[in-house]
Amino acid sequence: MYRKGEVSYQPLPLPDRVQMDDAASLQAVESHLAYMRLRHSVRDYSPRPVDEAVIAACIAAAGTAPSGANHQPWHFVAISDPVMKARIRQGAEEEERAFYSGAAGDEWLAALEPIGTGVSKPHLTDAPWLIVVFAQRYGVTRDGVRYKNYYVPESVGIATGLLITAIHHAGLVCLEHTPNPMKFLGPLCGRPAHEKPVMILPVGYPADHATVPAVAKRKKPLAEILTVFRG
Repeated sequence: MYRKGEVSYQPLPLPDRVQMDDAASLQAVESHLAYMRLRHSVRDYSPRPVDEAVIAACIAAAGTAPSGANHQPWHFVAISDPVMKARIRQGAEEEERAFYSGAAGDEWLAALEPIGTGVSKPHLTDAPWLIVVFAQRYGVTRDGVRYKNYYVPESVGIATGLLITAIHHAGLVCLEHTPNPMKFLGPLCGRPAHEKPVMILPVGYPADHATVPAVAKRKKPLAEILTVFRG
C-alpha cells in the first residue's frame, strides 16, 4: 500500500513458490474449472447463519488482489444487522423503481427479461450478510494528505472477482447486485465521499427452493473467448 516517503524500489526474493510440473498443473486447473462451473448467482437465500469469521476470510482473500501501484483502492463493508439491511433494501428498491419506470431504455430492459429481475429485492434482507464493495477514487494518508490511485476500476474488479471466488470456495452463494445509481450506500455505510460504491453482494446459503435463470447456464464456448498465437 502507499506510504508517504516510500519512493525507492527494493526487490524482495520471491517469498512463496507454488509451481508444479505440467501434468499436476493441468490437473489442478481442471479441478478448479470443474468447481467454478458449480458457481451460480443466487437470489433465494436460506435463513441459515454464516459465521463472521468466514466472511472476514473471504474479504481477506479479496485483499490479496494485485492493484495499480499496489495502492489497493478498495474497501469492503460487511453487514449482518437486519435494520441496516432493511435500509439498504429500501434504498435499492427506490432506485430500481425509477430504473424500471423509464430510467432504463427498452433495450436494457429487454436484455434483463430472461434474467427475471424486477423492483423487489428480497435477497437484500433474506441473505445473512451483505458485502458492499467500495472503490477509492483517491487515497488519504494517516496525516490527511491526498494521493492519486491508479487503475481503480481494474483493481477493484480483480479484487471483487477474488472475493466471489472465495465465497464460492467457502460453500456459499452470492449475487452481483448493482442498483443504479448507488450514491445512497456511501452515507448509509459511513464511508467517505472519495469512495464510490460499485456492488452489493448478498452472501449466504441457497434456499431449498432456490432457482437460477435458465439463460444463466449459457456460457460462451472456449473458442469464442480465446485467441491463441502460437510460437
